[in-house]
Amino acid sequence: MYDLLVVGAGPYGLSIASHAAAAGLNLRVLGRPMASWRAHMPRGMFLKSEPWASNLADPDGRWRLNAYCATRRLTARHAEPIPVETFAAYGLWFARNAVPEVDERMVSRVAARPVGFEAVTEDGEVLRARTVALAVGVMPFAEVPSPLRGLHPALVTHSSSHSDLGRFRGKDVTVIGGGQAALETAALLAEQGTRVRVLARADRLRWNDVPPPGQRPWWQSARTPHSGLGCGWRNWFYAECPDLFRRLPESTRAGIAATALGPAGAWWVRGRVEPVVEMLLGREVAAARAVPGGVRLETVSLTGGPRSLETEHVVAATGFRGTLDRLGLLSAELRGSLATTADGSPAVGRHFESSHPGLFLAGLLTASAFGPSMRFVHGATFTAATLVRGVRHRLRTAPPTGRIPVPVGRGRREAPWKTPL
Repeated sequence: MYDLLVVGAGPYGLSIASHAAAAGLNLRVLGRPMASWRAHMPRGMFLKSEPWASNLADPDGRWRLNAYCATRRLTARHAEPIPVETFAAYGLWFARNAVPEVDERMVSRVAARPVGFEAVTEDGEVLRARTVALAVGVMPFAEVPSPLRGLHPALVTHSSSHSDLGRFRGKDVTVIGGGQAALETAALLAEQGTRVRVLARADRLRWNDVPPPGQRPWWQSARTPHSGLGCGWRNWFYAECPDLFRRLPESTRAGIAATALGPAGAWWVRGRVEPVVEMLLGREVAAARAVPGGVRLETVSLTGGPRSLETEHVVAATGFRGTLDRLGLLSAELRGSLATTADGSPAVGRHFESSHPGLFLAGLLTASAFGPSMRFVHGATFTAATLVRGVRHRLRTAPPTGRIPVPVGRGRREAPWKTPL
């Protein structure tokens, strides 16, 4: 029986695994490393976050993005966006160097047992562990507007469904959404010869400013400090103080998680969109149906005015919603036993532990507890260190069935005793 199963091998899962291995835990990591970055983002996309805010987390800070870039003679400089392909390759490099061997099988089900948990792999093997950390990324939580949900995938897809937009070359495509995914997808489609338009509820698009220089006079830095989520004290608080964010009232946290750092395009994509992409702003889809050759969308404006349009395909770049009911990986019994917050996300404690002892959660699912940084790679650093502390605490406090010492990592004091399960 393992001390810890890490389910998921994206930035959060790999960072947790690196910290757990350094702590001496007997762990198993399952999942395809960097799968969403490798298979669900088209070539030509870039990271919106700064290179220095896009590190996976190992305890010693040895395996950072700039170190990887140096080995490949690539640049990782402030205000220069990193290609998604480079970031995915960095994640694989991190997995090889900072993490025990990853079992690339997917997990089909996680269930609680009288003692610990069991996880069933895609080929039917059953693995047992004292604790589990779910770091499943965003793919289970793709959000598609309700009028589009009943249409065939040949007509409607989520933006995360595409690693190659070439199938839309020469076609007519409508992208729904006003954030980075929508705008960058529209830019890539236009650049390959697709007839593309963007339809968004907002009456105007928001664009992020060019970031100020990394090195500035002290008084400029004091007024608008850099952070892993952008400039300004509010963003600094979200990025650097998730433990304090968790102490805010639940209603406040949920509101911030839902609205902070809302839809906006990166400064470097603006010139690729505005001159060439048709914009239908201040409108939302009220109904949709299949018609010969594509989809007919019935839209309404903010003032109620209707408008119809036909398109060959709809790409819903409408984000992700991390609610417990979408976490189908968990058995019905385990899922039904978990406490939730007002927005439908699972409740977690100060070490990312759910209401079921020993089940830990990471990433988007925890944004309403620890803040907007949990939606970004930047949040993996805080999560990994904090969650592994929680795992070690849980192992120490497991019901006694015999006693063995808690594993200790490099340079750590001998810990109290834990129990075998």
